[in-house]
Amino acid sequence: MKLDKIEADGLVLLGCGKMGSAMLAGWLDDGHGGGLTPGAVWVIDPQPSDWVLSTGVHVNADLPPCPAVVLVAVKPQMMGAALPTLAALGGGETLFLSIAAGTPISAFEAALGAATPIVRAMPNTPAAIGRGITAIVGNARVTPDQLVLAEALLGAVGQVVRLEDEGQMDAVTAVSGSGPAYVFHLIETLAAAGAAEGLSPALALQLARATVAGAGALAEAADESPAQLRVNVTSPGGTTQAALGVLMDPDAGFPALLSRAVKAAADRSRELAK
Repeated sequence: MKLDKIEADGLVLLGCGKMGSAMLAGWLDDGHGGGLTPGAVWVIDPQPSDWVLSTGVHVNADLPPCPAVVLVAVKPQMMGAALPTLAALGGGETLFLSIAAGTPISAFEAALGAATPIVRAMPNTPAAIGRGITAIVGNARVTPDQLVLAEALLGAVGQVVRLEDEGQMDAVTAVSGSGPAYVFHLIETLAAAGAAEGLSPALALQLARATVAGAGALAEAADESPAQLRVNVTSPGGTTQAALGVLMDPDAGFPALLSRAVKAAADRSRELAK
């Protein structure tokens, strides 16, 4: 997709760590939904990587007077120092798009002015390989065209979904934002269990990685629900049923454990936003 408004007015990327770099790579890649020219992008980062310097984008240079988008990709603890440097761009037509976890729209409105169009987004780490999913929500100043523009930018690194209100962001954080860590821990513990049953650690890890990746791809591609896919693998009285008898225990299995884990993450997200 050719992002004509950004080509004309420019995009400012504040912070270019792992997530910012993944997005920048997607925007500059014609084959993956991007198609921006390097000259349309300004990166502000105190320690730009060699890769960022090699892309041809503007790095720590004078900013355009009224960029189409400022994408804020700094860590939440750096927000207090970073936002005031861009305050002059607030209150106008520039869209501020934040991927900073735990920072509510109200914090941006306080720093940039209530008239500033702001979209808050929560991507996840698979965005680094173009397989992320990002949830977005905008304030009252965001126009329909700006919301579409935000979707186009974030779509360069995966799927994008719209939320009904900002209050849902804590649940999104707990499910998809933190969720990759739960899956990585599943791989880790599945491999350890396989090694305990006599496999070499390397082989157990290879099996666990491929199994989780393959099952996830099947769940995404199949028409059946995850519940039906589980049934398809489970023979009555077989090995899978024996394992599921443990994992589906209502008190100590996945249902209770994941419910507690997601609630803990959502509760912490609410605390960080205060």
